Amino acid sequence: MATLNVFSQTLHPTISSSFCCSSYSSSTSSNYAYVCSNSNTSKFHFFSNSLLSSLSAPSLSNSSKTLFTKSGSGSSWLQSSSTSVSNEQKNGPVHSVFPSSPAQVSSVQDLYTFISSGPLLDKIGLTPENVAESIDKWLTYGRQLCRLFQLNELFLNEPQKVRLYHYYIPVFLWCESEIAQHRSKFKDGEDIPPLVIGFSAPQGCGKTTLVFALDYLFQTFGRKSATISIDDFYLTAEGQNKLREANPGNALLEFRGNAGSHDLPISVETLSALTKMSKEGIKMKLPRYDKSAFGGRGDRADPSTWPEIEGPLEVVLFEGWMLGFKPVPVEAVKAVDPQLEIINNNLEAYYDAWDKYIKSWIVIKIKDPSCVYQWRLQAEIAMREAGNPGMSDDEVNDFVSRYLPAYNAYLPTLYSQGPNGSDPQHLLIIEIDEKRNPILGA
Repeated sequence: MATLNVFSQTLHPTISSSFCCSSYSSSTSSNYAYVCSNSNTSKFHFFSNSLLSSLSAPSLSNSSKTLFTKSGSGSSWLQSSSTSVSNEQKNGPVHSVFPSSPAQVSSVQDLYTFISSGPLLDKIGLTPENVAESIDKWLTYGRQLCRLFQLNELFLNEPQKVRLYHYYIPVFLWCESEIAQHRSKFKDGEDIPPLVIGFSAPQGCGKTTLVFALDYLFQTFGRKSATISIDDFYLTAEGQNKLREANPGNALLEFRGNAGSHDLPISVETLSALTKMSKEGIKMKLPRYDKSAFGGRGDRADPSTWPEIEGPLEVVLFEGWMLGFKPVPVEAVKAVDPQLEIINNNLEAYYDAWDKYIKSWIVIKIKDPSCVYQWRLQAEIAMREAGNPGMSDDEVNDFVSRYLPAYNAYLPTLYSQGPNGSDPQHLLIIEIDEKRNPILGA
């Protein structure tokens, strides 16, 4: 599982001489206000969450200002857009404000229109009217994600707005709906097992960051959650050596990754225990894998370093590049790569070890598996430029080449039939572009 930095500390406000925004809350609602001023005029405007939540699409006024701006696309959706100010400017009861550089302030109507244009809205069963009724929730979720990723909520560039309002928040709302449906099946007083949501997505497409954001939102809003990756179930270094020796000359099993390189008994033990985390006081440790061990060949991390979780859990987020893959006819895999035949045979055992525990599925779909190479190359170049160890271009090509045969063999079936054992009523397929953003699928 990829390691990510958590940025959850309070953000320092940035105050502009021409714009500021403050908020306060009461027992019944949260309220927002802004003041616009220049050398000639000063105006104060006020609106509340209760007002926002009651707005319908036509009644969203262009004169009502929200907390977001329009700006250029930037090179990265996580690119910082905050600006520094003097200590004197930071005084006062300010919740958050715009930077002093020029920016066009969006209205509530602009934000509503932007959210409503998202490619996932229809897929998650929401209408523009639903968005208008719950705009305060969208603002709250967006604010929390800005805190997590250290973004200036008042000065989001286009990629940042897309990632938050067209991707992470819609997926979070879908997951919330799935959890509600799952819990509704149980009677009062019954132990409710956590819902296991599977995330099947190619390497480098951003699934770990998506899961990271969802887990943060769940925890922030009072749901106990746990995250696990298929990476955590790799064979030990010793087990991997035995696998390599048993399959001489098969490049697909020379290193960890493909079906056969996982410790399925420990995955069954872990997932089975997670589904029983329904009561207070129950604790367990989640296995973790150290990819840096043995010169990058990897090994299971020392159990003393495994994170401990405590019940009752409401949701388990389980992610992996090959979740939901299922065997296909031998002739088909041989046509892709003869070395895949044993991988195909190994996949037979993966449904009982992984997929049967998953009740809701999110599949992130790509048009061309070659994107995996480009994404990995970008990551390694960034690491090298930052002065950290990274694979060379040739090493990246060799690494990705060990996964491409499986993508070519199994993704078509995954996309056309869904994951192994999945229920179409509890399956969300998200097609993304080369920038890892959701798009309208065919």
